[in-house]
Amino acid sequence: MKLNRHLNWRSALVGLYMLAFAVYIFFGLQPTEATSYVKSAELLIPKIGLNSDVTALELGNDGLTTPAKIVGSYSQAENKTLLIGHSTSAFQNLNQINIGDEIYYNNKPYEVMAIDMKQKADINMNELLSQSTKDTIVLMTCAGQLLEHGDATHRLIVYASSE
Repeated sequence: MKLNRHLNWRSALVGLYMLAFAVYIFFGLQPTEATSYVKSAELLIPKIGLNSDVTALELGNDGLTTPAKIVGSYSQAENKTLLIGHSTSAFQNLNQINIGDEIYYNNKPYEVMAIDMKQKADINMNELLSQSTKDTIVLMTCAGQLLEHGDATHRLIVYASSE
């Protein structure tokens, strides 16, 4: 019987080791977002329960790179800001927004004025970023059919202005 106790103890130890290893593999090897972004603003959309930090983006050779879990901002005109976020994280509920809903960007209220869905190829970024007569924010995220490389066929674009 001494052998059975020794085997039970050894089996329990092996089981505990395997459980610890599985937990390590699941949590220890998960991709994490680099937290080295600089918070430049805050975006609040009460209707969809969004409260996100915003980091300023710079235009690179590959365009704008959307942050993994927060919102990124880019501006070419003094009174217009493009806010981009992933449809699987920060902007996952952006499709629930309606004309007239309120958005707060850096504690300043904006009202949703228009919502558009465009094919990615049909978006004119110069037009999207051009000067506006009112302070305007443009929120954009992926929409439509998902493609293999994590992109999508369309973009959901929400235009909001302040008074």
